[in-house]
Amino acid sequence: MIKPPALIKGDKIGLVAPARKITQEELQPAVDIIRSKGFIPVYDERLFSADRQFAGNDKLRAVYFQHLLDNPEIKAIFSVRGGYGSVRIIDQLDFSVFNLYSKWLIGYSDFTVFHSHVNQQLGVQTLHATMPLNFGSNTPEALDGLFDVLQGNTPEYYLEQHLFNRRGDAKGILTGGNLSVLYSLLGSNSFPETEGKVLFIEDLDEYLYHVDRMMMALFRAGILSGLKGLIVGGMTDMNDNEIPFGKTAEQIIQEAVKKYDYPVCFGFPAGHIDNNMPLIMGAEVRLEVAEKSHIIFME
Repeated sequence: MIKPPALIKGDKIGLVAPARKITQEELQPAVDIIRSKGFIPVYDERLFSADRQFAGNDKLRAVYFQHLLDNPEIKAIFSVRGGYGSVRIIDQLDFSVFNLYSKWLIGYSDFTVFHSHVNQQLGVQTLHATMPLNFGSNTPEALDGLFDVLQGNTPEYYLEQHLFNRRGDAKGILTGGNLSVLYSLLGSNSFPETEGKVLFIEDLDEYLYHVDRMMMALFRAGILSGLKGLIVGGMTDMNDNEIPFGKTAEQIIQEAVKKYDYPVCFGFPAGHIDNNMPLIMGAEVRLEVAEKSHIIFME
């Protein structure tokens, strides 16, 4: 996998909204933070377009994203927020110029579409991390971790024990992202190859039976069988029906992979949480699940 170049102070960072709309007022605190970190945020009025829930229609969002992908002065691109809409424009984008001088693409949630597509089709690493809309509520550790990785530092994590963890050691390329988005990509050329890799999943605001449906879909498609390891992030604000499903999201995931023997790490601080720590998608990781779990990104 190709690792995009590290940023240096004074570099330009493009801001894009590939999914849900955002206002100038919502974005301004993050713009100030990016500048305080020594970088130059780049965007224009198209970023604040609106078409129903979207940040402009599909064509406008794709054209604007393409402009940032093709601009050699832009050294990284932040998705300003998630929502829904990235899958509607992924096939309109041309990554041929991006391939000539790769740059960091950063986001999470709906941005999983781009993590998966760029890792799988282009062999370029991307950064699963917090987005500007969340900067105001993020922990200092999450924000500092994000800009540390962008400037060339390699993250390393130590985690407390979790009841559902399955011990073991594994090494493999990290892939994945938001479970619902991965589920929506099944059967497409954007779905990541998972054989021999470490899969990361997280999700927000899903019904428990739907989490079960998605895990069963991955199970039946053979996605879970060839993994080297599994990392489970935040499964946040889950919903249930009047008649309870009877299991938590973590229990559903644990059950879906119980027949396999690879290590499983629950409770990783990434996803729809304030302490949303960065993960380099497409990088090789060493996963050690024990009393104190350890995740190391290999150089």
